[in-house]
Amino acid sequence: MRPALLDPLFATATGLPGVGPRMGALFNRLLGTPEREARVVDLLFHLPHGVIDRSRRPAIRDTREGDIVTLTVRVAEHRPPARGGKAPFRVLVEDGTGDVTLVFFGMSQGRLDKMLPLGATRVVSGTIAVWEGFRQMVHPDRIMTEEEAENQPLIEPVYGQTEGLTSRAIARIAHAALDRLPAMPEWQDGAWLAREKFPAFAEALAALHRPESVAAFAPESAARRRLAYDELLASQLALALMRASHRRAAGRVNAGDGRLVAAIKAALPFALTDGQRQAVEDIRRDLVEPQRMLRLLQGDVGSGKTVVALLAMASAVEAGRQAAMMAPTDILARQHFARLEPLARAAGISVALLTGRDKGTARAKALKAIESGEAQIVIGTHALFQESVAFRDLGLAVIDEQHRFGVHQRFALSRKGDGVDLLVMTATPIPRTLVLTFFGDMDVSLLKEKPAGRQPVDTRAIPLDRLHDVVDGLRRALERGARAYWVCPLVGESETVDLAAAEERFADLQKIFGPDVVGLLHGKMSGRDKDAAMAAFQRGETRVLVATTVIEVGVDVPEATIMVIEHAERFGLAQLHQLRGRIGRGSGASTCLLVYKAPLGEVSKARISIMRETEDGFRIAEEDLRLRGEGEILGTRQSGTPGFLLARIEEDADLLPVARDDARLILERDPDLATARGQALRVLLYLFERDEAIRLLRAG
Repeated sequence: MRPALLDPLFATATGLPGVGPRMGALFNRLLGTPEREARVVDLLFHLPHGVIDRSRRPAIRDTREGDIVTLTVRVAEHRPPARGGKAPFRVLVEDGTGDVTLVFFGMSQGRLDKMLPLGATRVVSGTIAVWEGFRQMVHPDRIMTEEEAENQPLIEPVYGQTEGLTSRAIARIAHAALDRLPAMPEWQDGAWLAREKFPAFAEALAALHRPESVAAFAPESAARRRLAYDELLASQLALALMRASHRRAAGRVNAGDGRLVAAIKAALPFALTDGQRQAVEDIRRDLVEPQRMLRLLQGDVGSGKTVVALLAMASAVEAGRQAAMMAPTDILARQHFARLEPLARAAGISVALLTGRDKGTARAKALKAIESGEAQIVIGTHALFQESVAFRDLGLAVIDEQHRFGVHQRFALSRKGDGVDLLVMTATPIPRTLVLTFFGDMDVSLLKEKPAGRQPVDTRAIPLDRLHDVVDGLRRALERGARAYWVCPLVGESETVDLAAAEERFADLQKIFGPDVVGLLHGKMSGRDKDAAMAAFQRGETRVLVATTVIEVGVDVPEATIMVIEHAERFGLAQLHQLRGRIGRGSGASTCLLVYKAPLGEVSKARISIMRETEDGFRIAEEDLRLRGEGEILGTRQSGTPGFLLARIEEDADLLPVARDDARLILERDPDLATARGQALRVLLYLFERDEAIRLLRAG
């Protein structure tokens, strides 16, 4: 049960003064989720992303893109949109050194005539953007007369907004939320607080919601760092509690005499790399220990993780137990089955497949084989979590592409047996700081080399206006018998819009190369249609596969040697690297074409240049973190993994190892969190909604 102390913070935002039903609905849209309304704590943790500093009043010519500025200007011209048009209303303002266009969507001329009468002097605050070479300010935060500006605070916080809810309104309600903050126990170590000169939790929140200077928002600000450390400690403590709980449950020996492992190695058409051999040894050492294994196997695209997983599963079968491998998609589960089943069969191991698509007799047969133990290895999707799935004696659970599952889902599969060891795999190389963040509870094995015979991929960048050259080059390659992926752009958040782009490109390429040559694969297709499209491409019946990013993870066609990524500037680095990893898997030379729309912004230019320089996924991941931040890299938008609200990994990475060490020390000294600091830390865990960790504590 959450402590009563926190009840005011977990009450809905509609209980705050000034938040009626209309504003409540806007806050729900900004800060709520489909499952729950916005709460007081959501407002407190919705920190301003910057400030308007009215003490600094630059001339227009001295402003740069991204600056939050306050300008004193004369209204020079109104430019209304054409009648019935969707274009915005534009107002040109100037100050003698230059001009800025103020841009307003959905605002009436009458209202703008009143706010910005022609010839009048006004003080406007907002963010400078550059559009087609001209400065503009979209929906200024404030428009005031000179007299009104005199009475405004010099420092005003700027919040992320939603339509209909201004930054000023959010600030007013955030101040009301601050007034609801109860007196909190201090969960941080006193000596650490004194050394870092960190303020108390409530003071730190107030310093950011009621800033007295721009310095409050600097990366090194004590208030900001204090809150970041609180969140990182909550995260690391929760991971440490999970690890302790997993390890506390008695393990069993999950490896036998090595005969099945030796039989599979003998059946492999290649020798293991040094990295694979080391990973297999690490895992075997864990499997024979009495504690339960909790290991992350991190490998770059095509580094051979699946074979390592098979050898680990064979060890469990040697010990007379079962093993299960869970993949994030149907296509990937079926591909793992197709690749691993013949190798396992050669060693006398029986393998079953179970996905959400299996129905009727096939499903009943698979469930029976799993329950009786006839199926020694089971490969499937999250269908393996379901209550109807009972194992005779599960000893090892392998989870592929962990970042696509929430942290707690790791343990759902391991609860299907007694003393289950857990191996988690990811083909997304993750920067070290993020490994600590999301997998701080795990031992780590790395696979850095590519298996013998893998060819480097020649990566080139081509502007979109030379698309005809790409098509001509593809025609020549197809005449030589090549196979190619053509990945369509991310158009928006909507899969439907992406799909329209893919279908249009599919139709174009069918006209050029013929209807039988080009296939289509996207996320909205039924499972059977996806499999059919993939199988036709694998068999070479279709030789160009037009796809959305559904092919990003795991699909393996060694004969494919060309990858065209359209609008490459819209993809993140990790995603570009994953897509490129679909080729270069056979013995033929491979080419990846990054087709971009010019002119490129600085970040897109850096991404494309890194892709051309290196195929080292670990270096690419570090660069991606620098360019984009942690939220995108692990796909936390789509999965259940915890994106941070207060910490910024790119700026606070140095606090992570400290938080990890602190968490470990806390649990060594106070494993039940029973001391005064332990009780305060329980409040911290509830505050940051790491309730699962508290449940593990209570479970003993």
